[in-house]
Amino acid sequence: MQKNEARACYMTKRKALVATEHLLYSQQILAQFFSDTLILSCLAKHNTVVHTYLPILRNNEVDTWPIIQQLWRDFPSLRIWSSITDSKSHTLRHFQLTADTALTETKWGIPEPSGAVEFVVGQPDLVIVPLLAFDNAGNRVGYGGGYYDRFLAEAGPDCLKIGLSFFDPVEHITGIEETDIRLDTCITPEAVFSFR
Repeated sequence: MQKNEARACYMTKRKALVATEHLLYSQQILAQFFSDTLILSCLAKHNTVVHTYLPILRNNEVDTWPIIQQLWRDFPSLRIWSSITDSKSHTLRHFQLTADTALTETKWGIPEPSGAVEFVVGQPDLVIVPLLAFDNAGNRVGYGGGYYDRFLAEAGPDCLKIGLSFFDPVEHITGIEETDIRLDTCITPEAVFSFR
């Protein structure tokens, strides 16, 4: 399946999910996330940094808030980062997300801090990556801006790149470029797909 075809197809499929399906599948992904031994071993390390996207609700993205809340509860020493999209430089700028962070939606529906932001620098240990589709080799298709590919390229080879998807992988995505960064793992409601 071509990248653009996969993008359009899976955006349509995801938007067609009704609220009860979205909730159930997000809960199943939560359970899979915290049952994966590779993820748990990363989370158990001292001073772990987890970077996550915040879900665009109008796009029916996998809800990461239950994962974030369980991380705060069960791993109080780790730090959680999220991003602000800088459309001028086509990059992501990162901030520390806490329970006290006030958020507002951008014109794209992305939750971002509503007040002054202190940006953080460094490399995360694990990144929860947004996507529309993925294939059996761990290639992912996002919205097409390349923001996460640029970020993941800088995160380094030891950083775990974890995708979340409501749907199983397609056989093969064509049109993958050298700058496209593969996932290490992708979690669906029914399975954990490993590409390491």
